[in-house]
Amino acid sequence: MSQALTLKHIKARRRRALVLASFTAISTMSLAAPAFAQSTGLRTGTPANTAGTSTATRTALEEIAQAPVYQPTSEGALPDDSQSSSDNSANSTSIFDDTGPSDPFANTAPDLRTTPASPAGAADPALPSGSLTGRAATAVTAQTPEGTSGEAITALPAERQGRFNTDALDTLDTLGRSERAAAIEARRRTFEETPFAAVGLRAGTFLLFPTLEQGITATNNADSSTNGDSAVLSETTLRLNANSDWARHSAYLSGFGTYRKTISGDEVETVYGGLNSGLQLDLANAYTLNATANYLVTPESATSPVQIEGTLDEPIRQSIDGSLGLSKNFGPLQLTGTGRIERDIYGDADLSTGGTISQKDRNSTLAAFVLRTGWELSPALTPFVEAEIGKRFYDNKLDSAGYRRSGVRSGIRGGLEIDIAEKWAGELSAGWIAESFDDDRLRTLSGATFDADLTWSPMRGTTVVLNGNTTVEATTSPGDSGSILYSAALSATRELRANLTGNASIGLGIRDFKDLDSRELIWNTEASLTYWFNRYAGLTGRVRYEQIDSDLAFRDMDATSVFLGIKLQR
Repeated sequence: MSQALTLKHIKARRRRALVLASFTAISTMSLAAPAFAQSTGLRTGTPANTAGTSTATRTALEEIAQAPVYQPTSEGALPDDSQSSSDNSANSTSIFDDTGPSDPFANTAPDLRTTPASPAGAADPALPSGSLTGRAATAVTAQTPEGTSGEAITALPAERQGRFNTDALDTLDTLGRSERAAAIEARRRTFEETPFAAVGLRAGTFLLFPTLEQGITATNNADSSTNGDSAVLSETTLRLNANSDWARHSAYLSGFGTYRKTISGDEVETVYGGLNSGLQLDLANAYTLNATANYLVTPESATSPVQIEGTLDEPIRQSIDGSLGLSKNFGPLQLTGTGRIERDIYGDADLSTGGTISQKDRNSTLAAFVLRTGWELSPALTPFVEAEIGKRFYDNKLDSAGYRRSGVRSGIRGGLEIDIAEKWAGELSAGWIAESFDDDRLRTLSGATFDADLTWSPMRGTTVVLNGNTTVEATTSPGDSGSILYSAALSATRELRANLTGNASIGLGIRDFKDLDSRELIWNTEASLTYWFNRYAGLTGRVRYEQIDSDLAFRDMDATSVFLGIKLQR
């Protein structure tokens, strides 16, 4: 009995000894595993629920932190002193940054460049292992040492944290593709809305745009007279536009000159041209000064109100005018005062029978003052009323028939200024004008007026322009006061292609002879095309027709012409 109990106690002690030995062996192996892993370079995972960082993990980070940091010495490699390295590291993007959105409604989809690394086993099983997204996720995991937490990384000095930044992933998109690098000698391409527009020439503070046009004109009425003959002409036109490039004020200058010479047919040789200029000065106290000066020299044609029969060539007419105006805004109220001078000079006419006829009786000077008052309803619309008073002086107090043609001019107009950005710009006006004479034998020349200077752009590349004018025309016919000419022109320009521009226009004029109870209709139409080979040269052509239908004898006229030539610009 006692022996059986002794054997039973011995077996129990053996079982307890075996259990204690097994538990001691397991504990020893679990404690030795981290040290073994560090010595052989193996990685051990950190439990997801562990709040702190293991001793082995911090030891690995400390070794990395103690490694020497590369300090570049070349100029420009280091940031400016105005921004510390800690600021730079704070602004850098790391894959270990906290990605928890502060906004509960923000997109919570993980970003491969900002999501902390996770073990490969935690990847989305729905993604195939060979997909670009899966490879990108694997690349992120491979860049991050397992067992390191975001808190351990941020605990390091700022210059050490940069060792864990995966800068290579900054150019990696969500599909894992790297951005294509541009070629070192890649040709830079820039988009131009008007690749065939003139670039101009710089002259001080002005930008010049010269244009030269040379071509051949075929016409059935070379001198635009009532009995003109057909001819083929060489036609050369030089134009120059200049615009200021000032910060405050502005100025412009435009001029042209045309030379026509017969190649075959009716002998014609004419030269005509013009010059327009303007200046705007923005003065103190919201005052604005505007000045203009214009000059035109041209031979008189059949459209002139006075014709001299039996002349060899058309007499030359010169027109000079200038204006000076001062404007001031008082809130919506606009006040403008403008002084204007117009000078007309007529050349002598050479007769076919020999000798000349003087036209000094027609030379005159008009001095006038115009006061305009406007009210700005909006930045786009400003109705206005203006009054004009002036005096016309003739060089000869008495003309060849003994009439004193100097007199007083007066007029009143009302209109509307329009300024709708990129669509409408200009003004329209209508009123009444009268010009009396010092000689009581001549009755007052008066009539309604219509004036327009309006630009409309219905779409990009299309411009429509309406011009209208009312002109009081003097005469030297005995007992005749003169005439009033109403003229208007409508033109449209369209960029059909980047290198092809088309233009079409129609003009209409009605002349009212007050004392003769007669009228005449003047109209013309023109169409043109310009094809640009490049920015500097193009081929241009146009067709023009003009006609005069008059109640007076020997004033009817029509002319058709075709032009083809080369156009050069800069």
